[in-house]
Amino acid sequence: MANPRVKAAFNQQVVVLPVQNILTQREIQPSYRKSPTYLQIAASLEHVGLIEPVVVFPKGPNEYLLLDGHTRLDILKRRGVAEVRAIFASDDEAYTYNKRVNHAPPVAQHFMILKALKNGVSEERIAAALNVNVGSIRKKRDMLDGICPEAIEILRNSHMTADAFAVLRKMKPIRQIEAAEHMLASGTYSVVFAKALLAVTAPELLVDAPTSRKLDPRSTGARVMLEREADFLLRDLKAVEDSYGTDILILTVACRYIARLFENGRVERHLSKHHPDTLNTLRGLLSEIGPEKVRAIAS
Repeated sequence: MANPRVKAAFNQQVVVLPVQNILTQREIQPSYRKSPTYLQIAASLEHVGLIEPVVVFPKGPNEYLLLDGHTRLDILKRRGVAEVRAIFASDDEAYTYNKRVNHAPPVAQHFMILKALKNGVSEERIAAALNVNVGSIRKKRDMLDGICPEAIEILRNSHMTADAFAVLRKMKPIRQIEAAEHMLASGTYSVVFAKALLAVTAPELLVDAPTSRKLDPRSTGARVMLEREADFLLRDLKAVEDSYGTDILILTVACRYIARLFENGRVERHLSKHHPDTLNTLRGLLSEIGPEKVRAIAS
């Protein structure tokens, strides 16, 4: 049976609607209009224009319910704009819009800035569109200078700041990779943690290693990192100890059940024909639990 097609959440055609015909679902508070987010969107609309149309649902003749774009519409209204580009939603449910926005991580922002500069957009214009100073744009532009590609790939989806990357830049590539893996494993990308990793880095793994550098295990950076790693190890060990007996019992029962299933030749032939990878995985699991059973199945 063919899989049913997924229904589109909105019409792909962009229309132009009068602002006065759009009904909002909430009021924009005066305090929010002073927030960095509001000011950044306002700057983007002024210097770049409306990139993403607002999302509306037709409620009646010349009446549309606004689902997504309250901030953009408020800014346009305050500027006296009479019309706005919009798309029609197939349902009056706003749950799937801004509730699930994923903001671009710093590494993605870096590459976006490089692409904009390559296309001829000036640093001043980018700064104006994002409502930040030019120094901030230059800092993000140079953020990955001196960082090896492997470390960049590990930290691609992290929220690691330019200051933390600056600490990472003081290490040689092989140590950058190790530090990036530590950060990923712990889920910590702060400057403090980066400095702690730098503090316990061997002199030969530093870009500019001092001639007489001694690691003081009592230093704040070293102590923070060592205590953090010890906590992670103890927590993982405790979790394994608590669940070991239950996990072994469940695994043993499951393997015995699978072995009983494999006694039916029709089951094995079906898996061999339609799911060979699953069959090989189950055979490997049974070989760890009971090798004699796998030999019986293979025969």
